Amino acid sequence: MSSVIKVDNLSKIYRLGLISRRTIAEDLNKFWSRITGKENPYLKIGETNVRSVKGKSDYIWALKDISFEVKDGERFGIIGKNGAGKSTLLKILSRVASPTEGKIRIKGRVASLLEVGTGFHPELTGRNNIFLNGSILGMTQKEIKSKFDSIVDFSGVERYIDTPVKRYSSGMYVRLAFAVAAHLEPEILIVDEVLAVGDAEFQKKCLGKMHDVSEKEGRTVLFVSHNLQAIKNLCQKTIILNNGELFASGETEEALKRYNQLNREIKITAETHVNNIKNRRGSGAIRFTGIDVLDDTGNKRFEYELGETVRFKISYRTFKEMQGITLIVALLSGLSRECLTLACYDIVKSKVEPGVTGEAVIEFNDINIKPGEYPLYFELIDNKLNSYSKDVVDDITAPLVIKRNDYAEKKSFDPSKPSGFFETPSRLTLNEIFRESDRIRA
Repeated sequence: MSSVIKVDNLSKIYRLGLISRRTIAEDLNKFWSRITGKENPYLKIGETNVRSVKGKSDYIWALKDISFEVKDGERFGIIGKNGAGKSTLLKILSRVASPTEGKIRIKGRVASLLEVGTGFHPELTGRNNIFLNGSILGMTQKEIKSKFDSIVDFSGVERYIDTPVKRYSSGMYVRLAFAVAAHLEPEILIVDEVLAVGDAEFQKKCLGKMHDVSEKEGRTVLFVSHNLQAIKNLCQKTIILNNGELFASGETEEALKRYNQLNREIKITAETHVNNIKNRRGSGAIRFTGIDVLDDTGNKRFEYELGETVRFKISYRTFKEMQGITLIVALLSGLSRECLTLACYDIVKSKVEPGVTGEAVIEFNDINIKPGEYPLYFELIDNKLNSYSKDVVDDITAPLVIKRNDYAEKKSFDPSKPSGFFETPSRLTLNEIFRESDRIRA
């Protein structure tokens, strides 16, 4: 297959701050560098785009030396954390923005769905916006008229088609915008994370449409999403962006493994996270000083198979007098962040003075839970009933990964009743964990 998109050493630099336009001095320096054949001096001071760290320069590389190739008719995924450079890359490919360095070669007509409502006028009706947006995307009036009924039917907003779109919900916006873009019949369809605001039924419908556009019509699809399952189901190849740089590329299955490993490595090496106030909440009466996930040999590990033993080792320090200490360990859903199951333990039953340090190890034998990834939640509470003296940390360790094995194949799991290696109460939201823990102690 021939290449329809080829990106060579693509880079994009931005200047941070309230005023983005350059000064006369900067323009003169750039001009002098260009006529003398020297490199742009402001490219040398650009920093890697790490959004959580304050840098020393006002210039950051939103993208740095990105190279990849997309074949004709390929379904191509792009994933990465918020701020990794995904949207910047799509804007350059859609010719909304220009690169600072590097080259891109695109063969064929491109239709882009980058943001909710792009190309729509809020005062116009859905009907008028179909003609407006279709014209912007390059469709003729005759072509739009012939496909109008099909567009409206696919969008599912027929009842509101003569209503101004300013009265549409964000989901209805996306329905109509995607329907127009999908019927443009472009050689290349670029879809950003906008589908996330649609309901489950429409997301499934869009993924099916993108699959058909590629499989049956031989068109190319570039798809950006934080929904890894959607990427896995749709895309044949995937690239991973991390802090504006290309972290990995290749077959989707392997790329997703690398992405999950990247997330785990980031959290495992971040030893100071447990002392980072951004990742915790509570009264300050007691604080976690360490959290480790260990196997039965005492080694740090986050991947387990069914039937194995897992240990949670925590250390703490008190800053106020407490009537005893209770530890809560909870397992969360990876997508909705609901509490799937929790366990509550009185690790100290007597009065505890300020300045006391201690450790606790909770061991679970014969893990019995559906294979998957589960974020962990930890909480320390004063044993005094209705006390708000506590410390809560979550999202500071890598998710607990339960891998499928022969034991899992023989075991049947009810999706509506997730079994666990904790005692399993009814499904709870994060806000209800605190009330549930008080009820258990009472």
